[in-house]
Amino acid sequence: MQATHAFRPPIPCPRLPDIDLPVANQYHFGTYWTAPMLRVSRLTDYATVVMTCLASTPGTVLSAMQIAEDTRLEMPTVSKLLKQLAHAGLVESFRGASGGYRLARPAGAITVAEIVEAMEGPLGMTECGASPGSCEREGHCSVRGNWQRINVAVAAALRAVTLADMLAPTHARGAARPVATA
Repeated sequence: MQATHAFRPPIPCPRLPDIDLPVANQYHFGTYWTAPMLRVSRLTDYATVVMTCLASTPGTVLSAMQIAEDTRLEMPTVSKLLKQLAHAGLVESFRGASGGYRLARPAGAITVAEIVEAMEGPLGMTECGASPGSCEREGHCSVRGNWQRINVAVAAALRAVTLADMLAPTHARGAARPVATA
């Protein structure tokens, strides 16, 4: 008897709360639900917003509440982000009545790659790109080398954009400036 596989409509994926409608991956045996690829998490996106808020007032110590108000993000989210960013050494924290946060280095010396790595860990498009030796098929994988080339290009693009660049308006409404990777 041959098994038939009925199409299942997209269902909310509880493991990925930032994704409204998961997509079916049709390129593997069977169909499973997965998030769209090549996307930073919502928290990473918010971390860049928080960092640009701090970068817009160089050297000024801002309270977490002020950052939350300026960015229109929820206070618990801002606190969580600032804790991770401080742990990564991207922001400095100051205690006391006039305490708060400021950038640990000038905005031009902090790259988008550092922010992404602070929030998500090492950059890697695939498991073997982020942590070599983590895939049992690594030794005989025919596409590994090309994925590593792609990983290098993406990492170079993220390292080429600084926090200061993120403050600058795009040169045309809605159009992004190209990033040189070579």
